[in-house]
Amino acid sequence: MQAEQLKDLIVHALEDVKAQDISVIDVRDRTSVTDYMVLASGTSNRHVRSLADSVATDAKEQGVRVGNVEGGGGSDWILVDMGDVVVHVMMPATREFYDLERFWRDAPEVGAAGSE
Repeated sequence: MQAEQLKDLIVHALEDVKAQDISVIDVRDRTSVTDYMVLASGTSNRHVRSLADSVATDAKEQGVRVGNVEGGGGSDWILVDMGDVVVHVMMPATREFYDLERFWRDAPEVGAAGSE
């Protein structure tokens, strides 16, 4: 699956379980580690876990290999590494505190639906 398709699959998986404030950042011209970073917020630790699980489940159903999943249980931040796309699911306070969008300020924001 191409990075664009994977990004769209992830955004839809997050939307299906009511993720808040979904942000897609195109980092292709800024790092060789990944093509896109997807950030989303959940309303509780359980919701954050459900969002990450939804991403992993939907990807596996489409035959996509899910890499490392960091965080879990009662975590405020779960990272799902899918190679071409890295997904950060966080509680709003954690997201505000670490402000990952600030690090990629100059990168184009693609938006939640993935359209530039």
